[in-house]
Amino acid sequence: MKKIYKNLAACLTLVFALSIQSCKETKKEQVVEEETSQEVVTDADGFMSIFDGKTLEGWEGDPKYWSVENGNLTGTVTPETLLENNTFIVWQGGQPSDFELKLEFKIAEAGNSGINYRSEKIDTIPHALRGYQADIDGKIRYTGQNYEEKKRATLAYRGEKVIINTQDNPDEPGSLRANVQRNCWQSREVVESLGESDSLKTKINHEDWNEVHLVIKGNRLQHYVNGVLMSDVTDEDSVNRMSSGHLGVQVHVGPPMKVEFKNIRLKEL
Repeated sequence: MKKIYKNLAACLTLVFALSIQSCKETKKEQVVEEETSQEVVTDADGFMSIFDGKTLEGWEGDPKYWSVENGNLTGTVTPETLLENNTFIVWQGGQPSDFELKLEFKIAEAGNSGINYRSEKIDTIPHALRGYQADIDGKIRYTGQNYEEKKRATLAYRGEKVIINTQDNPDEPGSLRANVQRNCWQSREVVESLGESDSLKTKINHEDWNEVHLVIKGNRLQHYVNGVLMSDVTDEDSVNRMSSGHLGVQVHVGPPMKVEFKNIRLKEL
């Protein structure tokens, strides 16, 4: 009888231990699920935060130039770290095709920056991107325009609605560079005015926070600043356009500068 009681007690102890372990595993699974769900939480409009405001997790760039300060993704160039090439910090979460992006930026007067999208990495230059860019600068000369980094240059100045066409003889050697004059792509047609550039400039805050909203769908690329449409490109250039690619933000060659980004949110369409 004693032996039976001992065996029963051992069985109960084992069952109890397994129950505790099962509870721990269940709790662990719940925590993992909660952490995972936090990473993909979207707001009421379907936008997902892609910058946590605390770390550079999920982004890749040169830490000499990129950091998190006061909850903001911050690019800084100092007299000791002047650039030879533009450098980017690139989001590692995918290569979006059709999407909307919202973020806020603040840039020093001497600053030059931009938001690249549908871009490709350049193997010969560290942390460099080639592709579409929503331009940003501290003097508000270029902010809002569509500039294609290291490729077709200016596609639309601020205040322009443009159709981009394929240049003549696109297969000729050097034809890409030859079709850029005064830093502007020549095979383009301005089809509508969105407003005078200087008038639109007054809608952009100098050395203060501004909201950018990019609406990128198919071959139409719209750049809004503070709710105002600044440039609108329809890219019919089947040779040079990109349908998807990397997303990143830039610090530019030039004098010491600082640019800050926050509330970076993405909605893939």
